[in-house]
Amino acid sequence: MQAQFTAVERVQAALRADGVSSVSYMVETAPDGKTVLHVIDAGPAVEHGVRSPFVGALLLVEGAVPEPWRRLPEEVPGAAPAPSADPALLERTLRERLPDAIGATAEEIAAAEARLGVPLPDELKALYRVTRARWQDWSGDYAAQERVSKAVGCELFPLDGLYIADARSRPCPWQFAAQDAVITAPDAAVQGLVGSPGWIAFGDNGGGDRVALDLTPGPRGHAGQVVMIDHERSIGAALRADSLTDMVVNHRDDWHSDDDWNRPPVVAQVSTYSPGGMAAAARPELEVLRIGGRKGEPVSLGPVAGLPRLRTLTASPGTLADPRTMHAFTNGLVLPPGYATPNCGSLRRDDLRRAHRHS
Repeated sequence: MQAQFTAVERVQAALRADGVSSVSYMVETAPDGKTVLHVIDAGPAVEHGVRSPFVGALLLVEGAVPEPWRRLPEEVPGAAPAPSADPALLERTLRERLPDAIGATAEEIAAAEARLGVPLPDELKALYRVTRARWQDWSGDYAAQERVSKAVGCELFPLDGLYIADARSRPCPWQFAAQDAVITAPDAAVQGLVGSPGWIAFGDNGGGDRVALDLTPGPRGHAGQVVMIDHERSIGAALRADSLTDMVVNHRDDWHSDDDWNRPPVVAQVSTYSPGGMAAAARPELEVLRIGGRKGEPVSLGPVAGLPRLRTLTASPGTLADPRTMHAFTNGLVLPPGYATPNCGSLRRDDLRRAHRHS
């Protein structure tokens, strides 16, 4: 093991000398036993692949992020708190459940607001007036922490742990993020966003899913409703309760994430089993087109050429009649694995014009 450590330390020393925090690498061993270590520093424009040391995405505009990560919440006129929102009832209920808890002072709450840059909703202030959820206050007593979690309905963050769950707080590799889309149905309670400046994360369900107050609800939602941000998804949040009062008083813990972000006509999959093929996918709303798993003749991109919103195209090798026609797409481009870079994954360019405007 010491021989291994010595070898690794040589690489670490070289990285420190060049001021490089991380690199990709590949080990190549010949039949005669000769081994070569390839250390790959691809530069800031390259996002590493998930399953290889090669290119996962090539960022052609510095600071650009995928289109869904640039979406801000839409304004919903008339959005108001739910009838169940009752800060006084919430505070009384929590004081009954946690009679010995140490609450936050007005100064501590004001400091949290100043750090976040937004005023805390009245319900959230009521909660923290009862308990500030600091580990130091429990003196290492896990049972006390468990009592707070049971009383509130989640693993409550301390005041200095509150954060705004905006898009930056939910990173995703370009090769996946470029294939996502933001969709909010007319009857949705929660907007289908990556993140929002109106999502205040205040807890966790113990499994990595964040609990947040939603101040930018969907068309059928309420301001201050409680949403769950699924850590296994990149877009959207699920409604848990109409209000924080409702969640705490009535022990609301049911929630379910849907997959609106992956539905036609905004996202389309053309394959052997896709009814209608390219003609059905060619809708003005189309943003993401995936072509793969086909039998028979390769398809032409003619039906989708010129669509105003199409920004991402992925295609398995052999599925396109003429890959050169991709040059006609001016909104964006994803070069399919196997066509241009058979050993380096796929290069992706997602809506460069809009990325340049927003970066």
